[in-house]
Amino acid sequence: MSRRPVDLAFSPSVKAVQERKGSRNLYDRMEMGSEIDADLAAFIGQVRSFYLATASADGQPYIQHRGGPPGFLHVLDARRLAFADFKGNRQFISTGNLAENPKAYIFLMDYAHRQRIKIWGTARVVEGDRALEASMMPQDYRARAEQVILFDVEAWDANCPQHIPQMFFADDVAHAIAERDERIAELERALAMFRQAE
Repeated sequence: MSRRPVDLAFSPSVKAVQERKGSRNLYDRMEMGSEIDADLAAFIGQVRSFYLATASADGQPYIQHRGGPPGFLHVLDARRLAFADFKGNRQFISTGNLAENPKAYIFLMDYAHRQRIKIWGTARVVEGDRALEASMMPQDYRARAEQVILFDVEAWDANCPQHIPQMFFADDVAHAIAERDERIAELERALAMFRQAE
């Protein structure tokens, strides 16, 4: 029997727990995506933040936050993602983990719309390719690429919005408030003109 994308998440141990807790029938026929479709690509194109999970050769997990402007996580094709790894605290835990264990995981969260996407795959670090780094850099973004991480997608799944708090980016809120304030000012001007005409 060939391995399905869902088997990355549902190991025999996970399936045993599902069986014991009564949810195995629900998930037995579940399918996950293995290629990036148009909807997933659109979702990825608007994210400003995600988490990259890696593990050392002995299985010690590590999660690293990555952030940037919309579009900083690039869809290269139906099976590959990439992003510039901006210079940061220089601990290089993700880089070291990927050098000995290519398994990786990307967790995308859109708090405003209460959506999340989980992506399983493998990743590798590309160092010293200045052309690739330049192609991954967001325009006019104040950061420096240290390297590029290429991510090969093996499976992905979208979760339900249950228990996701709705939150908004501060600059989105400021923009909405500015638009509201301008509309109020327009209405106040129109009202003043109406009163003068009476």
